[in-house]
Amino acid sequence: MPTIANVSLLVPSYDEGITFYVGKLGFELVTDTDLGGGVRWVLVRPKGGNGTALLLAEPGNERQAARIGDQTGGRVGFFLFTDDFARDHESMSEQGVVFLEAPRTESYGTVAVFMDPFGNKWDLLQPAA
Repeated sequence: MPTIANVSLLVPSYDEGITFYVGKLGFELVTDTDLGGGVRWVLVRPKGGNGTALLLAEPGNERQAARIGDQTGGRVGFFLFTDDFARDHESMSEQGVVFLEAPRTESYGTVAVFMDPFGNKWDLLQPAA
């Protein structure tokens, strides 16, 4: 069965992306390979995960640069599942991650929207049992 392996995410710079996703969210740096000409292949994913990774991508032109933080037109575009919402919400808050709302309980689980420093909206979500 085909699998979605990676999803591209535009960031202002590779290092800024790594600083946030690895340094603040605790993701692992899967690979950081220099492809030459200032281009790198940078993959990050949640620690212990073996599924889809984020391919951090620097914009190659002004059109792409204009899309940083707005790849989904202002909607939540990314969903970070957790098995312990309270633990991860507290840890992320301590790291300075900006939550746009208080945690709330929905039929599908406990959720709060946060924003990365580039403007992308994420759900931190602990699915209902």
